[in-house]
Amino acid sequence: MGVQVKTFVVHIVLFLVYLYSLVIDVRDIEVGYHGYGWRFKYLTFINLLMQTVYFGLSIMNDLKGSHAKPSDGGQKSKLQSFLDVYLAALVYPVGVFVVMTFWGIYAVDRELVYPKKLDELIPQWLNHTMHSTVLPFLLIEKIVVYHEYPTRRRGMSILLAFALLYLCWILWIAYYANIWVYPVLAVMEAHQRAIFIGILCVFFLTIYMVGESLNKAIWRKELAVKRNQGVQQRKKSKKVS
Repeated sequence: MGVQVKTFVVHIVLFLVYLYSLVIDVRDIEVGYHGYGWRFKYLTFINLLMQTVYFGLSIMNDLKGSHAKPSDGGQKSKLQSFLDVYLAALVYPVGVFVVMTFWGIYAVDRELVYPKKLDELIPQWLNHTMHSTVLPFLLIEKIVVYHEYPTRRRGMSILLAFALLYLCWILWIAYYANIWVYPVLAVMEAHQRAIFIGILCVFFLTIYMVGESLNKAIWRKELAVKRNQGVQQRKKSKKVS
């Protein structure tokens, strides 16, 4: 299957945006990154890595993989199948979560998530690349590229496993290094943190389901073809048996 020019251009542009942002963040930004856990204690940085890896792999898929859809009857490559799950279970929900929680807390009290002094230390464009443009970039990806979501059980299990691992990580940092990665957690009592974290987990799952519904709405015709193919396949299986 030949390279789809529109998709390839989108992936090249988004990959370069994220790669440049990642290089600048690692090379030039020092504030807040010293101490235990380095940058890997921040979900924003982990998400920046996720987005960069995703669009880098998408370029590889554009060149050597596939963009099979039910209507064209093509065979999906392993890379396309992996990217479908990776986007659905991690890249989209984590990316949207970072944007929504950052600006939600920022609107209440920016000092709890992005103190005003950081305006002089971190370029505004880099802040928006990490905390704003993630959402429209992901929406562009959903519109331009056909994706098949995994079963809801599988997708949510992957997402919750990631959330649990990250939660254990920041709690370990708080215990071992006496550092609360996010100032908003430092001002809460233990029971308030538990409630807050529980709400965020529910929010994570909500983002997943909204992303799944959005994907169904955008690609409803292709998914209808897939359902019809499934019905025809089951009929053929019954005739054979």
